[in-house]
Amino acid sequence: MTTMAAVDLGAQSGRVALGRFDGERLTLTELHRFANISVRAHGTLYWDALRLYESVLEGLGAAARDTGGDVDSVGVDTWGVDFALLDSAGRLMANPVHHRDARHERGVGAVLERVPARELYERTGIQLMPINTVFQLGAMAAEDDEQLERAESLLLLPDLIHYWLSGERTCEFTNATTTACLDPQSGAWARDMLELVGIPARLFPDVVPPGTTVGTLREDVVEETRLAGARVIAPATHDTASAVAAVPLLRPGAAYISAGTWSLVGLEVARPLIDDRTFAANLTNEGGVGGTFRLLKNVTGLWLLHECRRAWSLDGRDVSFDELVALAEGAEQLCSLVDPDNSVFAAPGDMPERIREFCARTGQPVPESVGAIARCALESIALGHARAVALLRDVTGEAPPELHIVGGGARNRLLCQWTADATGLPVLAGPAEATVIGNLAVQAIALGEIRSLEEARLVVRASIPLTSYEPGAGSAWNEAGARFEALAATQPVPQKALTP
Repeated sequence: MTTMAAVDLGAQSGRVALGRFDGERLTLTELHRFANISVRAHGTLYWDALRLYESVLEGLGAAARDTGGDVDSVGVDTWGVDFALLDSAGRLMANPVHHRDARHERGVGAVLERVPARELYERTGIQLMPINTVFQLGAMAAEDDEQLERAESLLLLPDLIHYWLSGERTCEFTNATTTACLDPQSGAWARDMLELVGIPARLFPDVVPPGTTVGTLREDVVEETRLAGARVIAPATHDTASAVAAVPLLRPGAAYISAGTWSLVGLEVARPLIDDRTFAANLTNEGGVGGTFRLLKNVTGLWLLHECRRAWSLDGRDVSFDELVALAEGAEQLCSLVDPDNSVFAAPGDMPERIREFCARTGQPVPESVGAIARCALESIALGHARAVALLRDVTGEAPPELHIVGGGARNRLLCQWTADATGLPVLAGPAEATVIGNLAVQAIALGEIRSLEEARLVVRASIPLTSYEPGAGSAWNEAGARFEALAATQPVPQKALTP
């Protein structure tokens, strides 16, 4: 029996889970879940990296208690683009800045003034969004932030946790590709481009492929967690790359959605697709497992409902996701729609009021009840999924035969059914824990327990049941799709605020 610990840090919460592989099936036990709470201080939005690390150690301690200290490996995945800077002694210089901080938009112009948008896309294959690491660093360079000169190295967030666990500094490929600082064709940092925009290329560590053994747990970590001898393995450290590794693809050319705070709608391809069509569609090419790439589109996902729930909670009403689904199901069908990718929905805030204001501004019925607002959000996300699938079809010339939904959104039966209705494609939902399962699968490949990505997906199919959703009658959804596209056309997303 092979036993592995997966650390999965998301924008809302983190968790540590234990995976056990018996040679045929993978079982999963969540040991520790904790909140990931960003902190605003002196006008800047930060991630609380040290608190996250403390929670990771607590989870690894739980893994030691569960197994008697017998864990073969540990691997960390997180969201992309955000980073930490370390000084010459390896100390954290400041808490990492959150990708939703307003500072990053100031870096867009500074970078594009020296590297035009089409050239930047040609070099990196990454969609243009202010959250991209290159724009975050570009803002620092434009403002002569002294940290850039004082820092010795830059680590993306999963690499930072791996460094604290093992003492080794590396950058795993799948997350490195999200930065718009890496040339995906060569697999190396675009050092000349970085220097051109004032970003010191010396900060970037060696890039390693998913499944690389970074090191072993440091003695102080062993002492605190009681885990001895565990290897630290870089899985696909970008959470979407881990999730896609766990997609149990059944038919060639199938599309997938990793549905959570954001929905990542994509296709798995053998090489980056970088041309005028993908640039115009703002599609991104991110690294995957086994030499694959993820050609995908970011769509604002359940972020809308997360923020609605937070706003209602502040008003004294705590609404569970199950209650939201029930209330949404009882609301009027396709009554009011929003464009989830509009910049007005990007930042934290009073999301119910923003949804009402958008509907009023576009001449639609204004949703007032919790159920009406939830239905508006879910149907709009489903239509956003359909728009992204259509973009992928138009760019590649291939029509996906079916659509897989993995991640937390796979549990939301309304989102799955309405996505099937909006796209006209059969939907296979599951696994909901795709990110953790993909993390564990890559660790198992590194340990020699699973031979390939294809075999890992066979293990997922054998281990996790899927739920099927068939598209219903299309006339109402076709009409809603036309309305949805008209909304996007009349309420364009400002170029400087492309963040989903």
